[in-house]
Amino acid sequence: MRYFSHFFALALVSVACCCGKDSGGSTDPQPVAPTAISLSVTTVNATADGTSQEVTITSPARPTLAIPVDWITYTDGVFKDYKMTITLKVAANTEYVSRSAQVTVSATGADSKTIAVSQEAKEEVKDPTLPDNAAVARMKELGLGWNMGNHFDAYYNGVSSETAWGGTPATQATFTGVKAKGFTSVRIPITWLGHIGDAPDYILDDAWLDRIYEVVGYAENAGLNVIINTHHDEDHGDAHWLNLAGAVNNESVNTQVKEEIAAVWAQIATKFKDKGDFLMMESFNELIYGSEWSSSSNTEKKCSVINEWNQVFVDAVRATGGNNSTRWLGVPGYAASPTYLQYLTVPTDPAGKTMLAFHCYDPYDYTIGEKQSPDWGHTGTSFRSGEEQIKTLFNGIYTNYIAKNIPIYMGEFGCSMRSKNDSKAWAYYLYYLEYFVKCARVFGVAAFLWDNENEGVGAEHHPYINHGTGEYMDNGEIPVQTMVKAWFTTDKSYTLQSVYDSAPTF
Repeated sequence: MRYFSHFFALALVSVACCCGKDSGGSTDPQPVAPTAISLSVTTVNATADGTSQEVTITSPARPTLAIPVDWITYTDGVFKDYKMTITLKVAANTEYVSRSAQVTVSATGADSKTIAVSQEAKEEVKDPTLPDNAAVARMKELGLGWNMGNHFDAYYNGVSSETAWGGTPATQATFTGVKAKGFTSVRIPITWLGHIGDAPDYILDDAWLDRIYEVVGYAENAGLNVIINTHHDEDHGDAHWLNLAGAVNNESVNTQVKEEIAAVWAQIATKFKDKGDFLMMESFNELIYGSEWSSSSNTEKKCSVINEWNQVFVDAVRATGGNNSTRWLGVPGYAASPTYLQYLTVPTDPAGKTMLAFHCYDPYDYTIGEKQSPDWGHTGTSFRSGEEQIKTLFNGIYTNYIAKNIPIYMGEFGCSMRSKNDSKAWAYYLYYLEYFVKCARVFGVAAFLWDNENEGVGAEHHPYINHGTGEYMDNGEIPVQTMVKAWFTTDKSYTLQSVYDSAPTF
């Protein structure tokens, strides 16, 4: 009896299981078709930078979307079991006004529904009221500067020379002329290659050091502020002694380089220790990892080594005493690029007078690249948001440094010369220089023009003032006076907006 009952019970279970199956073998109940459209999201509030929002749509048939504006798009989904998930994408708002639109969702057999999309206005970068602090005071002291580029930083066969790249020796007239044309400061880039002795003393060549001293005296006589540095000593894949790649990968190399930095700067500083506060010393130029202008990896380590080197520089200069105890010093970060300023730290300095430094040639393809555009800015066909890019850059410098009383300066800027015979290219070239310099002044950033005396037009041609005579080079006067106007004009009607409004039109 027990055996029969057990068998009968198993049979009943088996029958029950078989009866529960449909013809397709599925145990899941079929979903019931909805009679209306429902949405998981009915409102989207986007920031000015844009956003993406997933929306699940339930409807009796595959839904369609009607979007009346081009700044909202969507990625389609798979319609299954009366549901479909899409992704709404709201593009960045490039206007200074908010905007809104309604996305209509429709499907056969149901009334349509809407998704309300709103987006914040782009935040307008406003001209600041410069604070009364040390950073702004220092900006005013340096003012508009001029670089004696590719002169004392020229070299051949590993030895720097004043005439290595075709330059003519500097004279007192050089700096008297620079001052007369409106500049208030000069940066004299100096390469020490071939003039540094062997370890452990790294004795500098007296003749080279004396010549630098003489030329700094010319600038002093002219009433100019002066910056001197180590320039093409950095290793850009050329096995120069400021070997950042070696130092990053090998601590013994790092130790050796720091010893050489300390020795070289102790000698330079000692030579100039009695010079007045018009003289500023800048540690390096554009330190990069091998030939990597953009750091692709291990950025923090690379920049950490540069911070170490800058500290060695400050310590070496301050230790020599005299006016070096309190004069202003400058330190750049990786590639002297504003991109890496976030990794650059202010060295410990007992005098509290160390400035950060950066260079700017934005946008590269307009200013110094091989593929130069014929125009720039909102009235042209290329770089239509160029003014906004520059203004945003300087606003970042102002907000993160100047407003926080952290002194900073732009040691290089420039734009390759355009042909005066091409009226359009020439007009936009002058406009770029005027807008750029006016923007730097408005946001409180001292600016030094790059002048490499390289005549002609095209990539890396920056000929403004003859390095031997101080006279204008061909076509140099108009751009220089345009920049002087941009920096020094105090008329309240002459604003960054007025410069923008006077952009060329062709």
